Amino acid sequence: MIDVQDATKLIREMLPIMDPDEDYMTIVAAEEKFKESEAARKKELEEALANLKALAKILEAARISSTRPASVPSEQAHATTLNELDSSRLSLAKSISDAEALLASKEAELAALKEEARMLEVYDPASEHEKELDGSALRLAFYKGLGFDPVVEKDGNVKKMFIRSQSGDVHSADFTSGLSDFEFTQHLWKLVNS
Repeated sequence: MIDVQDATKLIREMLPIMDPDEDYMTIVAAEEKFKESEAARKKELEEALANLKALAKILEAARISSTRPASVPSEQAHATTLNELDSSRLSLAKSISDAEALLASKEAELAALKEEARMLEVYDPASEHEKELDGSALRLAFYKGLGFDPVVEKDGNVKKMFIRSQSGDVHSADFTSGLSDFEFTQHLWKLVNS
């Protein structure tokens, strides 16, 4: 421990080097420096807080803009919708293709029908029927209807005729019998009427 007398002696020795006015000025200057430093620190702190608030607002805006809004579907729902739209597009493309094929078929059918209608407009059925009719064939059918059925040989000549009478009997007449045409005709009619 320090003795009181030694301490007093030391203080007295230091008196010439101590100047209370100067020390006071130093203390006041130090306090002013502290106040200035504190004001600068406070201002710096306020600026930092303002900057922090601005950055927090920017961060919140970025967070909101980076999150998917409720009206926008999720990534999985979006992929599902795309797949559904793709399959719908393919289905529609197939339907369109089928419809186009059907349309082409119907157009070809319409063209064929128009051509047929044009051909029918220029077609003369009477002249066509006249071409188709063979007088010999008509006479032959008429004779058969009356009951006369000629028998044609391999060489194309008629040498014999079957005659169906009204009673249903079938008679045979030979052209080589030597009768005249008139007599042969009379003979045939007589057989038909029997």
